[in-house]
Amino acid sequence: MSMVQGRTWRDGVLERDDLGLAELSELLPDPQVLVWLDLVDPEPEVLAALAEELSLDRHAVEDAVAPNERPKATRHTGHVFLTCYATTLTIDEQGPQLTTPRISAFVLRNGLITVRSGPFDFDEVIQRWADDGLLGHGVGALVHGMLDTIVDGQFDAIQALDDEVEGLEDMLFGDAVRPRAFQQRVFGLRKALAQLRRKVLPMREVVSAVMRFRTSDTLPVSHELDGDFDDLYDHVIRAADWSESLREVVGNAFETSLSLQDARLNDIMKKLAAWAAIIAVPTAVTGWFGQNLPYPGYNTGFGVVLSVALIVLGAVGLYLLFRKVDWL
Repeated sequence: MSMVQGRTWRDGVLERDDLGLAELSELLPDPQVLVWLDLVDPEPEVLAALAEELSLDRHAVEDAVAPNERPKATRHTGHVFLTCYATTLTIDEQGPQLTTPRISAFVLRNGLITVRSGPFDFDEVIQRWADDGLLGHGVGALVHGMLDTIVDGQFDAIQALDDEVEGLEDMLFGDAVRPRAFQQRVFGLRKALAQLRRKVLPMREVVSAVMRFRTSDTLPVSHELDGDFDDLYDHVIRAADWSESLREVVGNAFETSLSLQDARLNDIMKKLAAWAAIIAVPTAVTGWFGQNLPYPGYNTGFGVVLSVALIVLGAVGLYLLFRKVDWL
């Protein structure tokens, strides 16, 4: 079953907080009343009846429930349609997990109808409307409060990802390097960041479109809200730039890890080559003294002393040489 809630304000003061779907058509014609109606996972029949009653564009109605719809803002006869995504990031043992509930909205001259799917709590938006004190400026205040809350949530998700990216440095340059764990963490961050950017970047178009539409007859917005919408657009740009910089940082961290692995492999190869050269000294000496031909010290105690001395001098000499050139 779909959930329905709504509120009405008169001159910016809350009048009712128990608005029902059946009362919507009676209140919208009153220009002194500001109306908000929220539908959570509405039944197709409910949405179709609402669309017919309010003359909502059928394409906008389809987009309100279509899966994987891109964030956008479109203007139709009599209303403006918005689609955007809230973001919530959680970190667990499997890495960052991003949830993106969708919020669609039909913006009328003095009413806002929201259609939601996914776990998004609208209480924060309601509190934002109450705290801003802007509802006396009409439906633009409802739109601004909703978008501002969504953008703040995107900022929180980006901040959480930024904290995770900073943790990559400790793994990258730590003493106990685990390349597999590092690569898994980088992959999880890049996946979550890619999902987040698909929701954050189009918000620039959504907010800029709303700012254009507010000067039209379709979406009349008081000029008292100009500064608020400009500030909202600035936040959207900052969120987009921040997400873009995080993508570069994660990419650079992954490339750095590959370079460090190559450097560590070179160090290992140098050490193996150095020890192989040192081990070759006793092998060569014992091979020489093991031949079946007379040689200095052959079949005498002097030969044993000479062979041991050559092994020690050769091995120690090579060890000191490789230490000097930083191979050991």
